[in-house]
Amino acid sequence: MQDLLYPLLAGVAGYLLGSLSFAVIVSRVMGLSDPRSYGSGNPGATNVLRSGNKKAALLTLLFDALKGYVPVLLVLLYGERFGLGEDSAAFVGLAAFLGHLWPVFFRFEGGKGVATAAGVLLAINPLLGGATLLTWLIIAYFSRYSSLAAIVAAVFAPFYQMLIWGASPTVLYVALMGLLLVWRHEANIRKLLNGTESKLGQKSGSATPPQGSSKKHPHGEGYQARGHSHHHTKNQAKKKGN
Repeated sequence: MQDLLYPLLAGVAGYLLGSLSFAVIVSRVMGLSDPRSYGSGNPGATNVLRSGNKKAALLTLLFDALKGYVPVLLVLLYGERFGLGEDSAAFVGLAAFLGHLWPVFFRFEGGKGVATAAGVLLAINPLLGGATLLTWLIIAYFSRYSSLAAIVAAVFAPFYQMLIWGASPTVLYVALMGLLLVWRHEANIRKLLNGTESKLGQKSGSATPPQGSSKKHPHGEGYQARGHSHHHTKNQAKKKGN
């Protein structure tokens, strides 16, 4: 009975911790708009960054990663006395990840789980987490698409675990997280294919026309340049008439 009870209790605790949507919590504390009301509508660090507040985005990223990292680490440190090993820790990490996707405290409307999954992987095995994060960084750096980087990293993570550390139940939990993460990026995949996906650092409503164009040289861009060209046309017409 205890063989099922302790993993179940640990999983429930992991899910509840994962259900804390820090994108919403941090935004409320800092007096920002609810991240579900702008940009992609996703309560995650990338969308919070579109508000223009880098500190809020960084805090969201940190706490979302910690809620995946901490429960797994606690099981690895103290779970042995309750018969909980590495596979149980991976299960608890999956539960925290599911909490982020479908948070009980926020009407089951959660984010995509990239930071939380990264925290889980880093706790399971720092080398696995590091390899996955490196994959994300490389793709993000060259493409400037956070969603594309997350999808590629999610696909590679279970293969890293299996090829380097061998097949185990942990691989199944990592693979399930990866599949769910890719599935949660379905809308982003369509936007990537259509060329309409937002890039890293792009603010919500950033298509506002640049200010101060009238201060540019008359031969530059903007309304002033077009007005100057019109002035030349009138002068040329006068010369022809003389």
